[in-house]
Parts: sequence; structure tokens; C-alpha cells
Amino acid sequence: MALVQTSLIWLVYAIAVVVLIVLASFLIYHYQTPRDRSPLVTTVCIVTITVLLATVLLLPVDVALVSSTTSSKYGRRKDWATQHEVDRIVFALTVVYYTLYALDAVLCLLVVPFAYFWYEDNDEVASEEGEQTIGKRLWSAFKYTIAFIILAVVLFLVGFFAPVAAAKPGDRDLDFFKKLLTENHGERALGFALGLLITLGICLYVLYTSTGFALLPIKLIKTAPSISNPSLRASTASQLESNRERQRQLLGRCGGNTEILSSKDRRELDALVREERILIRRQRLIEESWGQHRNWFFRALYKIGALLRPFKLLGGILLLLITLAVWVSMLLTAIDKAKNSFCKHRCGYILGNINVFNPVNWVLVRTAKVFPIDYILFALLVLLFFSSSLVGIATVGIRFLWIRIFRIRKGRTSPQALLMATVMLTLITLALNYSIAMIVAPQYATFGPQTFCDKPVSNFPLLGRQQPDCSDEADRHLIKPCTEFAENPAAKDVCTPSVVSTFLNRVTLSFPFFGIIFFWAQFVFLGFYLIVFITSLVRTPKFDEGQLDEDAEEAEEEGLLASTGRRFEATWEDVSGRARGQ
Repeated sequence: MALVQTSLIWLVYAIAVVVLIVLASFLIYHYQTPRDRSPLVTTVCIVTITVLLATVLLLPVDVALVSSTTSSKYGRRKDWATQHEVDRIVFALTVVYYTLYALDAVLCLLVVPFAYFWYEDNDEVASEEGEQTIGKRLWSAFKYTIAFIILAVVLFLVGFFAPVAAAKPGDRDLDFFKKLLTENHGERALGFALGLLITLGICLYVLYTSTGFALLPIKLIKTAPSISNPSLRASTASQLESNRERQRQLLGRCGGNTEILSSKDRRELDALVREERILIRRQRLIEESWGQHRNWFFRALYKIGALLRPFKLLGGILLLLITLAVWVSMLLTAIDKAKNSFCKHRCGYILGNINVFNPVNWVLVRTAKVFPIDYILFALLVLLFFSSSLVGIATVGIRFLWIRIFRIRKGRTSPQALLMATVMLTLITLALNYSIAMIVAPQYATFGPQTFCDKPVSNFPLLGRQQPDCSDEADRHLIKPCTEFAENPAAKDVCTPSVVSTFLNRVTLSFPFFGIIFFWAQFVFLGFYLIVFITSLVRTPKFDEGQLDEDAEEAEEEGLLASTGRRFEATWEDVSGRARGQ
């Protein structure tokens, strides 16, 4: 039974990884420019995004596996869950986590920079005959990547020899936290490197993810078009013809010499010329949009999308409620940590007991009893944060201080911009791993639905390590959720913390300055979200995928998006492919 359950959990994770590959491929092909594609850049971006999302989505697997060793109903370990079996499960998870974290670091620090320089040298490295050689391109890209290799080596050496924080007098002497400080030098080096990468990611997370987290629901609510494609094509063609006819009348009146026109007619002619440019640009955008769907398959998808378009408003409202619930959950946990952390800044604000109700955490803990419901909800939560990060990057752009270096635009993103955005998403996702596990759903990420029987120690023999049993109906009230600070020795024998929570707590406890940055950055994130959210309520945001394209920004300024009163009529015209009256 245990083998079947474990295999099912890993099977769900394998299916999720396959889905991630498909999503990552669609994302890259959706944004990259078709005229300037590089197979290496595309492959590196797809692999990197898949690996970093697989790292975060391993958490529900972690929780499910360690929780499968206990019976939440009776507050004790299952008969097959000997300490040897539990250690074997934890070791397997640890190997997978360390492999994924190491891959994240290698991809972010080495592979992506190499791919960037490889692409940059595409037109620079050539042989005497004018043809590029693979060897020269490899050497040129590797030459520039050496600096990143040195940086990676330095990071691991610093982490290898850096002293960890020592226990302070007055700190609670708990085995759970004492064990976190006894890691070997290899774990210390990986923890330090990961802590530094998370610190960089936290800065991007605060700026980009908070922006996208506030704008994403508003985007769905405010951007459903009221004018259908066929109607817009017909009306634009009519306006363009009328505009040109009026210009011909004015030019005919002056014989082509605009100097003899009155000032009123010259102003009118200038306005007509400007309007003509706008209408031509609008017509080109419409034709490009419609021309993308000449294939029957894509036209069918387009019509299905048009049918679903009115539901964007409902989806946006629902997503807005979800983001507000997540924001409130993060705020409550952050306040709980600030107030009730047993060692405050000395250990990175580790929280031993959950003292404040957290709605997202509560939902995940309850659904964790029926796997894979919690996995699906957690995956949707991760995709929400990831999509918000992508929207934030597309909205703000890739910048150095106030200077915009690259823009992320649908179908027009350069390979260099894709690689830089991939690095940013990698760092953001590492920061997201901490935020979800430690702030959004701390109880779920640490122990999941695990419980223990809180009978007095005198009620069961200690020598035989027999666990207290709350199978009797009268003892059910003694079943309590597992926590790090449970005083009953039975909790230590029954409860198994997740591997990811142990690793993240180890980083913040061994290097408290990382924990301080991680913790207080959450308040900055919440503040940024609130500012952007309030601003977006009173001002039309410029963050739609079409708006990410400069042409579509101009199109919006021209009034292509009108009020929402005719959305259903526009939807039917898009589905039928005909304008009203045809």
C-alpha cells in the first residue's frame, strides 16, 4: 500500500513536469520573434523555466510523501512507517531537491550567460572565408562566461568556509532547530549560494511580481474589447475612404498648393493627414490579427477564444478575490512572525507555531488530506505568482535603474531579452519558493495535514518508543496539528517536517542576515501591491499583451478599446466572422 501511494505521488509529479514543458514551450514561442529565433536560446529558455517551476512544484510532493507516513485521524505513524522508511523517503526528497537547486544555480549562473554570449557572437565570429566556425563561437562564448564561472566558484567557496550563526543564550534549546545547524560544508555552501540567489530574486520579486500581482486581475477586467474584428475592419475602411476623399477635395481646391489654403483649411488638412496615419496603422493591426488565423485550426481557436471573451470579466473578478485572499494571508503570517517569532532577527524570524488564522494555509492543509487536490490548488497558486511575475516584467520592462534595456512583447521579443527575462524569472521563482513555503502557507509547507496525539507522557512507555494512540473517541480532542515547538515528545516521534522547510529554515538560521532580508521584503512586497492596486483602480493600466507591443499601445490611444456595454455583440460578430448588417 505504501509503495502504491508513493508511486502515485511521484506519477502526479511526473505528469506535472510534462505539462510544464508544454507550458514553457508555448510561453517561449508566444513571445519570441519569429524572424530571429535561435535553437540554442529557445532550448535553454524552455529547460530553465521547466526546471525552476519543477523545483517549486516539488513542495506538494514533499508534503504528501512525509504526510503519508502518519495517520491524521489517529495522530500516530502508520504501521509500515518505521524510522528507516521515513529516513529513506526524506533522503530521496533531499537528493531531488539538491539536484534541482544545483540545476537552477548552474542554469542561472553558467548556461544562460553562455547562451547569451553564443547568440551575441553570431555575427561577430567568422573565419577568413567569411563563414562562422563552431569552434570559434564556442571559445568566444566561453571566454565571456569565465567571469560567471569564477563568480559561481567564489560563491560556493564563501559558503563552504563561512561560519554559521551560533546559538545565543536564552534561545530555546529545541532539537528541531539544533539539528538545522549541524549540516556539512557542502550543504552550507549550497545554502549560502541559494540564500544569495534568493536575495537577488527578492529584489526582483518585490518590484515585478507585486506589480503583476496587482495588475493581472485588473487586466482581465478592463481589456475585453467591445468592438468585433469584422466590425472594426469595416468601420476603419469606411473612415479611411472618407478621410482620403476629404483630403482630395481640399487639395483639389488649392491645386496641390497648400500655401493658398486658409488657415482653417490647412489645420483641417493637417488633422486629416494625422488621422489617415492612425487609420492606416489601425487597419494594418487588424489585418495582421485576422491574417494570423487563416488556417482552419487557428481560426477555430480564435472563435473559441471569442466565445470565452465575455468570461474574462468574471474570471478577472474571481482572480481579484483570490489575489486579495493571498495578500491578506501573507500579511497575517508576516505579522505573526514579527510578533511571535521566538528569536526574531537572530534566526531569521523563524516561527515555531502558527498563531493567526491564514485562509490560504487553511485551504491547503484541509485539501492535503485528499491528494492530489492540494497539488492542483498549489500548482494554480504557483502559476498565479509566475504569471504575475511575467506581467510585471512585461509592464515595467527589463531596466537598468530608469533606463529600459529590453521590452517583452508578444511575438517581438529578441533572444537577448528572452534570456535576460529567463534569468529574472529564475531568481524570482527562487524567492517565490521561500515566500510560499514560509509566508503564504507555512503550516502546509512544513507539516501538511500531519497530527500527533497529545497524551501526557506518563500515559505511554518511553523505553519502547511506543506512540500514544488517540483511536478512542474520547481521545479525539487530544489530536493536534504538528508544530516545531510541540512540547510533547510524541510530536518528535510522529511529525516529520518537509525537506524544503528544513532546508529554508537551515539557510535563515545559519545565515540570519538572509532571513532578515527575506522577511522584511515581504512587507515591501505587500506595500508595492497596495500602491499599484489602488493606482490601477483609478487609471487604465497599460499592460495588456497587445499593449506590450508599441503598435498596440498606440492602437489603444486611438480608441480601439471602447466601453464594455457591447461585449456580447462583439463576441458574436467575431465568432460568425461578419460585421453587423452583413
